[in-house]
Amino acid sequence: MVAGRGIWIVIWYGILFLGILGFWASVYWGRQTHWKNLDELLRACGTVTVAVGMLLLLYGVNGWIGEGLLVAALVCFGFAFLLGRRRTRLAQAAHREPKPEAPPPPPPPPPPRSSA
Repeated sequence: MVAGRGIWIVIWYGILFLGILGFWASVYWGRQTHWKNLDELLRACGTVTVAVGMLLLLYGVNGWIGEGLLVAALVCFGFAFLLGRRRTRLAQAAHREPKPEAPPPPPPPPPPRSSA
């Protein structure tokens, strides 16, 4: 039994609603950016999946389905993290300014003249 079960159910329905909004927004934005925001899409999928999994567990529906959805959410969040880090590193490398070239060394001084 979970203390405050009814409150937790309302909270997870709210998270599910936010996840659906995030999924809708990431699909819309993905179509505009040619799917360069795959990490955001995976985060939204993970949010929806974890909310559904927790709701199933709170309602007492067959435990392995809820637990499986929680594992799937963890995988979604992990891939989103990896893709986001990869994209950040690539963006930083693209915007990195080239190192300025060192000026050439000065010419050697002329040899001393001999007076004869």
